[in-house]
Amino acid sequence: MSTTLQTGHRINLEKSAPGLKRVRIGLGWKVNAAEGHAFDLDSSVFLCKKDADDHPVMISNAHFVYYNHTTSPDGAVVHSGDNRTGDKDGDDEVITVDLDKVDAAVMEMPIVVTIHDAEVRKQNFGSVSGAYVKVYNADTGETIAEYNLNEDYSDKTALQFGSLYRKDGEWRFQAVGAGFKLNLATFIRKLGGTV
Repeated sequence: MSTTLQTGHRINLEKSAPGLKRVRIGLGWKVNAAEGHAFDLDSSVFLCKKDADDHPVMISNAHFVYYNHTTSPDGAVVHSGDNRTGDKDGDDEVITVDLDKVDAAVMEMPIVVTIHDAEVRKQNFGSVSGAYVKVYNADTGETIAEYNLNEDYSDKTALQFGSLYRKDGEWRFQAVGAGFKLNLATFIRKLGGTV
């Protein structure tokens, strides 16, 4: 049975789905009709260790998985590639994680969606509706948890939908829903990477 999460809620994935080996993170959205350039939303996942203050820091630039670098160095995280329209039914972009293969140094994986060229195109998440993240058991297809981002993000150009993280040796998911006025390059630098 799927759990519906609210902003800030957390779920222990392994207790919710005993025997869980692989998760599929489905991300979806609808772009409202707008004049000008088409919207291109891009999902990314950052494989992070924790710093001395318990903040996530990307292990290396190779630990940034997105449409142009679709597999993590350990082979555990795979991105489905870029969906440039967001107009199909169901998940627009998918990230699959083989939990047993994730490098032991990885403690958290923030999942972020940005708008490509948002500043140049004068676009923000105010023109995006129905944004959600779903966590599935990749082997059975069962939905474990889902989170709908219902807040007003009308001045934001990047959203952290959620985070997969490891605590006490078990994988958990947190519904984050945090908006930022950042582009992808700035977000990479924020997590300790270089562009």
